[in-house]
Amino acid sequence: MSDLFWLSKTGMHELAHPHFADASAPYEDARYAVFGVPYDGTTSFKPGTRFGPRAIREVSFNFESYEPSTGIDFSEIPVTDLGDLAVSRLPEEVARQVADVAGDIIRDGKMPVMLGGEHTATIGAVRAVGPEVYVVCDAHLDLRDELDGTAYSHGCVTRRVLDMVEDVVIIGARSGDREQFEVAAEKTRLYSADTVRELGIGAVLREVREHVGERRIYLSIDADAIDCCLTPGLGTPEPFGMAPLEIREVVRTLAPHAAGFDYVEVAPFDSGQTAAVAAQVVREFVARHWLAG
Repeated sequence: MSDLFWLSKTGMHELAHPHFADASAPYEDARYAVFGVPYDGTTSFKPGTRFGPRAIREVSFNFESYEPSTGIDFSEIPVTDLGDLAVSRLPEEVARQVADVAGDIIRDGKMPVMLGGEHTATIGAVRAVGPEVYVVCDAHLDLRDELDGTAYSHGCVTRRVLDMVEDVVIIGARSGDREQFEVAAEKTRLYSADTVRELGIGAVLREVREHVGERRIYLSIDADAIDCCLTPGLGTPEPFGMAPLEIREVVRTLAPHAAGFDYVEVAPFDSGQTAAVAAQVVREFVARHWLAG
């Protein structure tokens, strides 16, 4: 874990809470290992997602540890927070760093739970987990082969994942050029935001569950899957998206089948609502996965 360190100890930032609330288990005893990737080096609209991990951790202390829908107290689940990655400036190197850290976590028999930071980090996490199915909630298709001179841009994440995982499910997308939508139609199972609205999230998830079966998935939540009018702390905001409750249903349904999870692209220049949703969804993921055994 040499690539990890607490930003609060570097003098770069003073954090009120440099770890996720109740993520206090010793690493050797933990079932879940949280780590942050404070990187937004390929951002193409508004920077700021590098502050996402800090904001998610800070707001996590606002919530009661008891999770009433499951009857589980989050403080009783063995979760540790490893801190933030000391990120490179090069996106392909960031992906390598994430793959190294997530790989260590997996080899130690733990579940990686990543906080972003821009979506590029997910490439490394998927590389380490090696899932059979990749499920992503995202406003954007992210199927460009390259953007701004790099194949490791936040706009290329799902394209890079397709290099590693043949089965990709996209939920909530509503943005991409013609070529990307053509690639999505040919190579992915796409449920646009309009489709979610027309069918209902319950019907969509029944289809996804039937499709996934008992296969191992990697679940990635991009904060901009949610309508920007509801959670505006986003680097690439898009209106007419999903609702926070729909994202929660995705996580509740798919967490038991996940081998890795992330919540990325929180840019906390709003009033805190985007990070608050992220923190609660992270807790939902851990609780639902833990409950499933």
